[in-house]
Amino acid sequence: MKTRIISAIILILIVALPIYLGEQFFAFLVGIAALLGFKELLDLKKTHRKIPFWMCALAILSLMLIVFSNFNGGSLTQGITYKALLFTIFSLLIPIIIYKNDKYTAQDAFFLIGSVLFLGLGFSSFILARARSGGRGEIGLFIYLILIPMITDTFAYILGSLIGKHKMAPIISPHKTWEGFACGLIAGTIIPSLFYFFALDDFSWKIIILTAILSLVGQVGDLAFSKIKRENDIKDYSKLIPGHGGILDRLDSMIFIFMTFIFLSSILY
Repeated sequence: MKTRIISAIILILIVALPIYLGEQFFAFLVGIAALLGFKELLDLKKTHRKIPFWMCALAILSLMLIVFSNFNGGSLTQGITYKALLFTIFSLLIPIIIYKNDKYTAQDAFFLIGSVLFLGLGFSSFILARARSGGRGEIGLFIYLILIPMITDTFAYILGSLIGKHKMAPIISPHKTWEGFACGLIAGTIIPSLFYFFALDDFSWKIIILTAILSLVGQVGDLAFSKIKRENDIKDYSKLIPGHGGILDRLDSMIFIFMTFIFLSSILY
């Protein structure tokens, strides 16, 4: 527990400064996180075979193109360019006709394409959300989004441990209960909504609905990432963060929340 707390404090300090300083610093941090997350997917042993170095290099280039394609803000459709998506698909799929002896197959290609598109869209949504929070110091919207998974997960874990009796997904995540899910959803809706009310100017009843949707999506995303770990017989995606696991262990629900927020942002803007 002590290691987990110390790691959390260090992690918060590392992340907080780039978030405060602005888009450029934060985008650099997001790019590093995307690379580390991609490496964690590549390290999964049962999902795919060993992929050739040059294909991994092309996948990394594609990932960076997608992550940084909305670096200057704007809407998601304006940020993720058609060129970046086309480069990803063509550069990772066409080589299956070049490699011989099954060194690089269609299964490998679609694994890379899916990983790049998912992580690219996910991490680029962090940059977009930070850009929409405004300039230096104006990060109320971003804090609101971060609060949703933090509050949801905390209350789901604590209250689920105390009053949880009905297993939610025993095969995927044995400790999750429907009682914890409900408590997490309620707390993850009310507390972030209250923060939004006091910290931002454009509060309306739509924010409550949006927050509830994001809290729900976050819990679903957490289960999806847990399912991947179960299929690969691992507890954590990596041991990068002592006591917490890897990048994807910490950002699993947050990735789903930020992507959904960008998709539903017309409710706010």
